[in-house]
Order: sequence, then structure tokens, then C-alpha cells
Amino acid sequence: MPVFRNLTKVAKQALLSTPVCGCQPLTVAVRTISFSPRQVTSDASFHSVSFSETDHPKVLITGGLGQLGVGLAKLLRKRFGKNNVILSDIRKPPNNVFHSGPFIYSDILDYKNLREIVVNNRITWLVHYSALLSAVGEANVALARSVNITGLHNILDIAAEHGLRLFVPSTIGAFGPSSPRNPTPDVCVQRPRTIYGVSKVHAELMGEYYHHRYGLDFRCLRYPGIISADSMPGGGTTDYAVQIFHDAIKTGKFECNLRPDSRLPMMYIDDCLRATLEVLEAPADTLSMRTYNINAMSFTPEELAQELRKQMPELEVTYNIDPVRQAIADSWPMDFDDSNARNDWGWKHDYDLPELVQTMLNYLGVETCMAHAN
Repeated sequence: MPVFRNLTKVAKQALLSTPVCGCQPLTVAVRTISFSPRQVTSDASFHSVSFSETDHPKVLITGGLGQLGVGLAKLLRKRFGKNNVILSDIRKPPNNVFHSGPFIYSDILDYKNLREIVVNNRITWLVHYSALLSAVGEANVALARSVNITGLHNILDIAAEHGLRLFVPSTIGAFGPSSPRNPTPDVCVQRPRTIYGVSKVHAELMGEYYHHRYGLDFRCLRYPGIISADSMPGGGTTDYAVQIFHDAIKTGKFECNLRPDSRLPMMYIDDCLRATLEVLEAPADTLSMRTYNINAMSFTPEELAQELRKQMPELEVTYNIDPVRQAIADSWPMDFDDSNARNDWGWKHDYDLPELVQTMLNYLGVETCMAHAN
């Protein structure tokens, strides 16, 4: 430990005596040779108050202004208390989110600021939702690599240093065309072909490495396509399963950009958020692995349309295949094998296809009526 402190001191003196060119922040240069999380002594001050399972955790959610972050914060605040869950992001929150509980600015690429947030707020659980998704990532690979990989490394180092319980979501996109598709097991060939998918496989493996090497309490779920009425579709491959409800209610017609037989695993958002809470709360000795598939249902566009027609018989569905999205869908799992999650920590979904359709129609129907009234 004294050796690393001396190295850090020498590095600082050398940098301060060198003319500043503006090319690299001093903090970044110093950090590259400063102590690693595992070189911090076990009796350091930030370990003086250990987290007990009988206490409420203090949770930080990065990338918290996304659909999942806001929903998870609401669920966790109901369980642990409003002030024990801090949302963070680099964007300005809308008023309803800002007034619903603690919010703080946090850039995951700013290691020092992130570390200060964890220390000053005595964080014990960290949920890392910050990421550039697939379409945006392919348009800006350098930025995706920075946010999804460099940002993850900051999160891993801080979580290990401060003994946090860390949750990082993975995705259906972590698999590739050489993966077994029906069903797709927890452990198999992955090899995705998007920077988003590659970064998620990297996150899975780095998290598991930190767990085995340093004892980090890392937990990860591979999400299927998530369906929610709270947000508009963002152009993703599985978003047809959200768009069809909006179009069915507004116009009675829907044009699908995938083949009618394109089967993909899906989940209603309430199941997704509950699964996240359950794996976070699961006793460590019940977890036989650190990255789990979770699933609720798998269906095709035609099966979804048939279920919708039970409520809306006049619905017209046509198909105009987008070759890019179809190629992505053809490389993804058709069905997730989540038997390990069900056996290890009792995962069980609530929403099958009929319940999903009824819930979405009820929510969007009420929303549409209110909009017309306003």
C-alpha cells in the first residue's frame, strides 16, 4: 500500500511540474497508476459501517431517466422508502420525476464525481442502467464504446472498492446468429454483431470476473423485449409489439416491419421490474450463477395480432419487412430458457400474452379517452 501511495505522489509532482497542454485532465493521468479497488485495506473508513440485510439499502440508479430507471425507482421507493433511492442521469428530469424523490446529476465517465456520490450518500446498492442502445450505438460506435465499456469499468471499480451490490442488466441482444435460438440457455455461444451486444457480453464477463477475483456482489439479468404502455416505441427491433397497440387504438391498422412468423421473447414491464428487485434481494447463497436469462412469453407478430383481434376484430395488419431489423431478429433468441432463474431464486412471471394484451388495451384506451377529453 505505501508503494502505491508513493507512486501516486511522484506522479502528481511530475504532472504538476510539466507545462499543461490541455490534452488530458490531470485526474485521469493520476488515476491510471493509482491504487486499484483491491489494494484498499479492508479496515478503510468507508467500510466502517457495514450493510446489514435487516437495514434498508441505499440505492443509486445510473441512467435513471430511462423507462426502466424511473419504474424501478418507484418500485424500490415503495419498498425501502423514498429517500433511500437516488435517481441519477446527465439529463434534466421532468417535474414529476424530480419531485417524486431524490435526483442527482451523475456522469458515469466522471470517475471522481461518481465516487463522491457513492461515498457522500453511503450507497450500498448500485443499479447501472446507463448505456447507449443498439441503434444509437451503431450510429456512433466510439461514443457507445466510451459509455458502455469505459463507463462500466468506472462502475465496477467503485462498486468493488466500496463493497456495493451491483446490478447491471444485459439483453437479448447479447446473443448472435451462432447462438442456439430455441431455446437459448444461460451459457452458450454468444458472439453478437452490434456494439451494444458486444458491450453487454463484456459487462457480463467483467462482472463475473470481478465477482470471482475480488468478491464483488455482481448480479445480472438478460432482459427479453420489454413492453410498456408508459413510453412510445423507440425504433428497436422488438418495438413493433408496442407500436401495434398505439396504431390499433388510433387507426385500427398496423404495418409490421418483421415477418409474421418472427418469434422473439417478450415481457411486460411490471414483470421485468419485479424480477430485478427479486434478484437484487435474493440471498447470495441461492445464486448458482451471476448472469441469468429471464423470460415470460415468446410470440410472433401474427400471434400478437390474433390475440388483439379477440378484442378488436376489425384490426388490419399488413407486413412491410425491414431487412435490417429482420436480420437482427433472425440473429436473436426465439425463446429464453430461464429455468435456472426459476429454480435458484423462484422467478415466476405474472403476464402471459392474453394478460399483456388486456393490460395494454386498458391502459392505452383510458389514456386515449383522457387525451380526447382534454
